Amino acid sequence: MKRRKKLSPPPCVPAIATDAILESISDGVFTIDRNWRILSFNRAAEQITGVAREDAVGRRCSDVFRASMCETECALRHTMESGAALVNKTTFIVTAEGKRIPISVSTALLRDRHGRVVGGAETFRDLTLIEELRKEIKGRFQVGDIVSHSPAMRRILEVLPRIAESESTVLVQGETGTGKELVARAIHGLSSRRDGPFVAVNCGALPDTLLESELFGYKAGAFTGATRDKPGRFALARGGTLFLDEIAEVSPALQVRLLRVLQERQFEPLGGTRAENTNARVVAATHRDLAAQVQSGAFRQDLYYRIKVVKLELPPLRRRREDIPFLIQHYIALFNAVRNKQVSGVSPDAMGVLLAHDYPGNVRELQNIIEHALVLLGEGQIELGHLPSELVPVARPSLGEGNMSDAVKAAESQAIRQALARHRGNRVAAAQALGMHRSTLFRKTRALGIAPPGRDGRTRR
Repeated sequence: MKRRKKLSPPPCVPAIATDAILESISDGVFTIDRNWRILSFNRAAEQITGVAREDAVGRRCSDVFRASMCETECALRHTMESGAALVNKTTFIVTAEGKRIPISVSTALLRDRHGRVVGGAETFRDLTLIEELRKEIKGRFQVGDIVSHSPAMRRILEVLPRIAESESTVLVQGETGTGKELVARAIHGLSSRRDGPFVAVNCGALPDTLLESELFGYKAGAFTGATRDKPGRFALARGGTLFLDEIAEVSPALQVRLLRVLQERQFEPLGGTRAENTNARVVAATHRDLAAQVQSGAFRQDLYYRIKVVKLELPPLRRRREDIPFLIQHYIALFNAVRNKQVSGVSPDAMGVLLAHDYPGNVRELQNIIEHALVLLGEGQIELGHLPSELVPVARPSLGEGNMSDAVKAAESQAIRQALARHRGNRVAAAQALGMHRSTLFRKTRALGIAPPGRDGRTRR
């Protein structure tokens, strides 16, 4: 029998060739020793994290690679302790500039020629482009961080890109928690000023004297304690967007100064002797009815017309309940990513209660409710027990000695009746708004004793 010739092992790849390979790939790669000190940091890792190689090598990886999993479930620590590699675990990092970037992470052990573990390696891929493509596909439902499926909000989302292209001052009105700052940030992000600063100031949170110095800044010696110059928000927002939240709370005296800045694009810092220029675009917001404020004399008419070149009125969440399932899904996905949870959705019982609630705190209240539920839940579905205790009584106003099942039925009945009324009897549209299949809606209407609408909203006269 002819003996098979023994093959010699392939030659080792020189270290210089390995470095060249690592420098040529688009994935970030870094290696650590047993003390978690970074040994190498390739070019892509520099670009994705915004940290220079010389600043990274020698430091602990947790000080450089700031990922959401570092505090609770470090992928590399899992591999170092268990020996099991992780592949494409999704998370996000915060760059040196403070920008949040979605990434996928893979890990492996580093061994010497004797097989002993001497460290670990982590590879991470920037998923920003994939995330942007996903948002583009969902574009008709989402602009920036604003998620909506309601006709009222979609009309606003459709005109936002055109508003962003202009330089006009914008007034955003709506109840507290409806997302006025999200709209302002979306306008900034869609505009040519997106690379400039977005500066926000809450006009209702500061007394007049402090607000004036915050907006216009001051010079050294302007008052006791002013030891050096401090730029105001109008100066800091040059080339970007200045968001004036709760502008209705500004006093009449300060309204005069704001009007002058908007008209002349100039302001004088406190204690200053020369006017300074600003090209900041102003987006103002308030939860009050500014037109009524003008009629009562609490707000200047000329300033009102100056800031409402473009006016957007955000509807409260109770007038766009069809958005509730979309918002719930959005916030579950968000908190899953941020907190490494595995929550899959909401049970029908809990969804019935959430759809029946009136949300006086609007979208912000719904976000807090979902966050509350995910604090109590690691994986699976959100059930009634995970919701704040004050929510469930809302669903049973007159049930007497009724049990939890009766409360859920009352909530479902109320939500279904309201959805059918909003969509003029169109049961298909009502089912979509409620986040359920139409056959499920038909079954529930029969079980709850809800009479079919007298006129199907799909028919035409």
